[in-house]
Amino acid sequence: MSALSTVRSAPAPAPAPAAAPEAGWPSPQAVTEVSARLRALPPLVALGDCLELRRRLAEVAAGGAHLIQGGDCAELFAEVSAHTTRRKAAQLRELAGLLEDGTGRPALAVGRIAGQFAKPRSQPVESGPLGESLPVYRGDAVNGFAPTAEARTPDPGRLLTAYELASDIHRYLAAETESAGRRVWTSHEALLLDYELPLARTLGDQHYGSSGHLLWIGERTRQPDGRHVRALAALANPVAVKLGPATTAADVAELVARLDPERAPGRLSFVLRCGADLVEQVLPGLVRAAADAGARPVWICDPMHGNTERSADGRKTRRMTRVAAEIRSFVRVLRRLGEHPGGVHLELTPDDVTECVAGPGDTPGAARYWTACDPRLNPAQARFATAVFIEEAR
Repeated sequence: MSALSTVRSAPAPAPAPAAAPEAGWPSPQAVTEVSARLRALPPLVALGDCLELRRRLAEVAAGGAHLIQGGDCAELFAEVSAHTTRRKAAQLRELAGLLEDGTGRPALAVGRIAGQFAKPRSQPVESGPLGESLPVYRGDAVNGFAPTAEARTPDPGRLLTAYELASDIHRYLAAETESAGRRVWTSHEALLLDYELPLARTLGDQHYGSSGHLLWIGERTRQPDGRHVRALAALANPVAVKLGPATTAADVAELVARLDPERAPGRLSFVLRCGADLVEQVLPGLVRAAADAGARPVWICDPMHGNTERSADGRKTRRMTRVAAEIRSFVRVLRRLGEHPGGVHLELTPDDVTECVAGPGDTPGAARYWTACDPRLNPAQARFATAVFIEEAR
């Protein structure tokens, strides 16, 4: 009997409100029906693989390795294929290879892939093409990108499509690993608990999230007493938390207590996303708070989200000068405090997009501005950001 044959659905947690703010489903009954179907489906990842990633992340936490984590801001259902998966995996493997060659340490390749189908949004509505009020696009797992009332109506049936496509991506990645030799681990923000909780599984005495190898909690949902922290605290996966500029030392201490009570290296990663100008002000206190709590997290730099701005024509963009500045400040602060800079978390694509710009005054090119939400680095820009990290971290 195989190990996976003994995997069973975890006991159902206390029900969350059907119209949770991260989704806004219109029909509680439909969510209940979809949850039941998800609980009956096979796990997308194996517990043993999640624990192996924890072991590898423990090496990063100890200073013996690095990681590159990256992928689309929001994966699109229509783009999932063996070809696109192969290209995304190849990009991550290339960047991991650059990290290894540049620092002399092993490097993990972790994708924002096979589950990054949902996005937290700052506002629940936005203006449509005729000035009408429309629900905001929350990712393909929730609603459609087209600016119509029909497309933007949240549909819990999309969670089943997300599962099916994630399963396809995992199958493609497994085939890629056999041919390429370097594994690409999967990760996504565990935003939609109506997806994550039904996919929790139990093997022996351990519960884990079977939707991906590494799950993270976003800046908007990292409240230590919140539903997302409670949900991930019960899982054996490696977990990460995005930390924005308002994060306090007390927040970090409580997140450590709830998510890493055994202080196990590799269990917890903190992903700083505060903006280039605030790293020196914010990061030292958070690092000291984690150390005072007895934790040894993996420290990761997300130089993207704190540096988003609007171009003159109203589109979101990011300046490479600020991306580089945040990476440099991140590594230098950690070095000064005697801590290991674990790696970088980038929104990127293997496509030659023109969504991010070089510096002040530059405008993202409309012809190749293809993102469904936030601007991504193209291959040359991703190599540049990785090179900046290498220059500071080696």
